[in-house]
Amino acid sequence: MGHKIFIDGEAGTTGLQIRQRLAARKDLELVSIEPARRKDPAARAELLNAVDVAILCLPDEGAKEAVSLITNPAVAVVDPSTAHRTAPGWVFGFPEWKPGHRAAIAASKRITNPGCWSTGFIALAAPLVREGLIPAEWPLTTHGISGYSGGGRGLIEEFEQQPAPQGTQDAWRPYGLNLAHKHLPEMQAYVGLTHPPIFSPSVGRYAQGMIVEIPLPLRVLPGKPSSADLRTALTRAYAGERFVEVADAGECGELQKARAGASGYVAALDPEALNGSNRMRLFVFGNDDRGEARLIALLDNLGKGASGAAVQNLNLVLGLEEAAGL
Repeated sequence: MGHKIFIDGEAGTTGLQIRQRLAARKDLELVSIEPARRKDPAARAELLNAVDVAILCLPDEGAKEAVSLITNPAVAVVDPSTAHRTAPGWVFGFPEWKPGHRAAIAASKRITNPGCWSTGFIALAAPLVREGLIPAEWPLTTHGISGYSGGGRGLIEEFEQQPAPQGTQDAWRPYGLNLAHKHLPEMQAYVGLTHPPIFSPSVGRYAQGMIVEIPLPLRVLPGKPSSADLRTALTRAYAGERFVEVADAGECGELQKARAGASGYVAALDPEALNGSNRMRLFVFGNDDRGEARLIALLDNLGKGASGAAVQNLNLVLGLEEAAGL
């Protein structure tokens, strides 16, 4: 028998995708709770304490409750919720975050998955802050667009309901207008910023996939870095990584010349381009005459931004091949 895995909340969007990624594997045994006992704390506690890894695809309060039910010190937890993103004693589940971080994940029994938005933002910004190209106190801004699956069951039902009720034919919709998005604490903490960025997320009329962007006024940054300096730093940070790639200067240059609809344009920067994968691609576009740059991360919000990351962390904590099932 393989390692026992319990996905608590397997009927949700992320839980379903994790189960699909794990179902065919021979090195794992997926266990489930009887539907009639899902709300029975004793039944959940029994199962949570009998597995090797529990994956918590639950609302924040449900995830905290699940952790409180675990008394077996041998059980590892991978939590894709927001509940423990910056909590003491939890290891941030972004293996590519910084050198040596995989070892920290592998040695931990409490791993918190990053959010989809923060995955793109941290991937772009963290290496540049570490190398001093962006000061920790810099007033960063970030924005982007995600498929509606990132909003959970309620938003999925709103966009997919047929016939659609009034108000759900929006092609694009900004949200997070209170400037207090739940991913901000981890964005600040894991990039190493003294203040959270100003974050302007939006949702589009498509199911999954996302683009995260950081605009940078290079001309007023202390070291006045060029776009090539930024690309070099990112390329160095992710050298040898199998899931995070940095587009080279040639590809970015061709995309800068392209017009909407031109060959290659949609394929490269379509937010749905990496759907179904655990990959993330990073781009640096610059106009050095103007001293400006746009950093872009492209990923699947349900892949590297959720279920794929959970499987990657599961593999690490069990000492298995990191790319298994991905």
